[in-house]
Amino acid sequence: MIARSPANWQAQDAHAEPWQLALQKVITDSDELLALLDLTPQALAIDRRQAFPLRVPRAFVARMQPGQADDPLLRQVLPVMAERRVLPGFGHDPLAEAEANKVPGLIHKYHGRVLLIVTSHCAIHCRYCFRRHFAYAANQPSRADWSQAFDYIRSDDSIREVILSGGDPLSVPDRHLQWLISQIEAIPSVSRLRIHSRLPVVVPQRITPALVAMLADSRLQVSLVLHANHAQELGDSLATALRPLRHAGIALLNQAVLLAGINDEVEALTELSERLFAIGVLPYYLHLLDHVAGATHFEVAEERVHLLRAAMLARLPGYLVPRFVREVARAESKVPLSPAPI
Repeated sequence: MIARSPANWQAQDAHAEPWQLALQKVITDSDELLALLDLTPQALAIDRRQAFPLRVPRAFVARMQPGQADDPLLRQVLPVMAERRVLPGFGHDPLAEAEANKVPGLIHKYHGRVLLIVTSHCAIHCRYCFRRHFAYAANQPSRADWSQAFDYIRSDDSIREVILSGGDPLSVPDRHLQWLISQIEAIPSVSRLRIHSRLPVVVPQRITPALVAMLADSRLQVSLVLHANHAQELGDSLATALRPLRHAGIALLNQAVLLAGINDEVEALTELSERLFAIGVLPYYLHLLDHVAGATHFEVAEERVHLLRAAMLARLPGYLVPRFVREVARAESKVPLSPAPI
């Protein structure tokens, strides 16, 4: 793939606030969030003492439906008492990432690729997040400390791809992102860069001309993997913001999580795939829930998962059906959903 220089454009209209300001003005108080949505705290079993706090950008709130306590976007971010439920098999490190945390800031689980924890910061706190208990304090290298991670990559020439993750890697300033990419580009064995980010979905103005130029000018083959779970998240502003990335030759993919009460209906999943493709994003993965403590109420029974997959295959062309996968600790790759038992 040959990247092309982006044309002159603006991801948002002239009145859109800078993405940095949008991150400064996120909502962190449940009473404020519910007031904006014309909902009362009494109608929802809110947990006000959560160690994993509420955090949601106002642009994401604007896509929620006022007066709807079961809004699929609201359910993704509102801390509720159900998060205190304890079930066997749900823990703080469901994917055994601590074992794969080879050096500070780097996780190496799969052959040929490593993941860098660029930051602990996220624009939005998703209640099902598998890293909600991650040891970020031990994974925040300084610029000098990052050399340990780059040396690790350099020492293994089977590593062809570096994944920027977090937290959300696009929540860091461009100058730091550019520095990280330049360090990766200097490693001859690496040919691909993948960025996992929810930020463009919740704050589309993060896709700036400077960011597009940075990715388009890289010698690496770049892909951006978004995270959207429901078609309601995908507004016109996101479609506008993504267009220059497509024109620059950046591959755009989406990974979603199957969540009870949010997208566990065939209509919701079908609409998500169709809307993604309409804005130039290919449905990539649909993850079964990672068994992280605090997320038990999002679990979808496997029997229902098989029914949903069969229904999507019957309704959509194959390229619009994401791969149904689960991530298993210590497995050599994502594990595809097995065929339903006969």
